[in-house]
Amino acid sequence: MRNILIIGGSKGIGNAVLLQQLETNIVYNISRTVPEISHNNLNHFSLDVLKDELPDIENIDVLIYCPGSINLKPISGLSVDDFRNDFEINVIGAVKAIQKYLPVLKRGNKPSIVLFSTVAVKLGMPFHASIATAKAGVEGLTKSLGAELASTIRVNAIAPTITETSLSASILRNDRMKENMVERHPMKSYLKADEVANMVDFLISEKASSISGQIFEMDYGLVTFKM
Repeated sequence: MRNILIIGGSKGIGNAVLLQQLETNIVYNISRTVPEISHNNLNHFSLDVLKDELPDIENIDVLIYCPGSINLKPISGLSVDDFRNDFEINVIGAVKAIQKYLPVLKRGNKPSIVLFSTVAVKLGMPFHASIATAKAGVEGLTKSLGAELASTIRVNAIAPTITETSLSASILRNDRMKENMVERHPMKSYLKADEVANMVDFLISEKASSISGQIFEMDYGLVTFKM
């Protein structure tokens, strides 16, 4: 049994990760909202990662930073504050958590960190300027920290295509939009949160002991294939 810290485990992909990890591990969750589940292995802290002081936790083997944003606008409709806010949520929040818990992680059992990017970093997509810029920062952080911490902590990131969660509800709000999204992907599907949670589970396991500093595209062929 390991000690898993999830930032943003109450909703979306983070919640899928939380539910999966609770089966076999002690889970600490930090988010603004309380998860819709109680479990003997779950310890929850209600706070805003960007504004509040992070709690002291004695034992952490894995840090998973899940908060993200979908702010899709043309460049003329994006303000400097839009870019700043997306960067704060996706990059600064992750940096704050990593700096806080790094000393504890270094003492952990085969410790690792998992962050989240997006396919929009690698594949230029209209209206994604703000979020792609922020997530590119996440990818740079992943590679730099992977090198810096290579002897002690593995660091990887997952770059999903659109995933069916509350965050993407406006993009997948009816059957026609869902079908259009399916057709955009060469493998004729898009992600469910459980699929991403499975990748997280692999990356924090001993099966991935040789892997660090990598960005894993989960794209149903969107980035990889031209059809």
